[in-house]
Amino acid sequence: AERKKKVAAVIEDVERTLATPTALLRGISDALVVEMERGLRGDSHSQLKMLISYVDNLPTGDEHGLFYALDLGGTNFRVLRVQLGGREKRVAKQQYQEVSIPPHLMVGTSLELFDFIASVLAKFVETEGDEFHLPVGRQRELGFTFSFPVNQLSISSGTLIKWTKGFSINGAVGEDVVAELSKAMERQGLDMKVSALVNDTVGTLAGGRYMDNDVVAAIILGTGTNAAYVEHANAIPKWTGLLPKSGNMVINTEWGSFKSDKLPLSEYDKALDFESLNPGEQIYEKLISGMYLGEIVRRILLKLAHDAALFGDVVPAKLEMPFVLRTPDMSAMHHDASHDLKILGSKLKDIVGV
Repeated sequence: AERKKKVAAVIEDVERTLATPTALLRGISDALVVEMERGLRGDSHSQLKMLISYVDNLPTGDEHGLFYALDLGGTNFRVLRVQLGGREKRVAKQQYQEVSIPPHLMVGTSLELFDFIASVLAKFVETEGDEFHLPVGRQRELGFTFSFPVNQLSISSGTLIKWTKGFSINGAVGEDVVAELSKAMERQGLDMKVSALVNDTVGTLAGGRYMDNDVVAAIILGTGTNAAYVEHANAIPKWTGLLPKSGNMVINTEWGSFKSDKLPLSEYDKALDFESLNPGEQIYEKLISGMYLGEIVRRILLKLAHDAALFGDVVPAKLEMPFVLRTPDMSAMHHDASHDLKILGSKLKDIVGV
């Protein structure tokens, strides 16, 4: 009975500190809008970069041809080729490969990371079959989805602002990521041109528009979190030069860096942030994204183990290990609808050995 009382006290505190009533959500929304407007003005103190993507026209569905894509945005990356057949055939054929990035490359050097990616891409190109048609004399084109904050210089160039999502790589910040990839492809002997550099959220928006012409915004909830939307170009004070003919511009908000006293930060969130690779940064992302949700739950379980002896008198040693509980495991536990919670029990046994 005493143990149950202590468990209930911890859970009650968690529910209280993590609650999101409508009034709180409206306050967060209002604070977010203020930062978005500051970012569009180019205010250097804005928490949101509100990056200009240089994408002023989105797909219509009429596109034809063979295209490659590289999606680098988290602990995995994907290479893909697609044959577009216009409005009638749409995606006529596609193939892709997903590859895990070795943990040591996430904290290594830029050269090592891009050489690894280019080597995988080169091997993937070698498997191109006859069902994909590249016109004679035409160079293969690659769309590069790079899901980290970038200062976009053009549709096909941009310098890295900072790493997020657990990456901390030397020698890349301030460098043109397209140039880094292009040099790595040259070292692999791969004849391919990077035609477009887009954030994954901008890419998601383009994919949504390809299927539905009414789509105007996209949100990513994956390893990290972000949002992109179509803005009126004349509503972007920091835009210089001629307005695009379309009158529109896709904005990459980079809202993962949003922070506000309106956000409900628990003791677990604060401790996770303090012990992270980038304390004080990417607060919104640390609250809601897949990189961190499992770790927040682990910290709550650890609190229950210490304060309420949830797993017995001895705290499981494995539970003390940061990030031992991954978000996919947490999700599987959350969705366990079995009568005896078999999945939850199995996951807990794997994670804490009980």
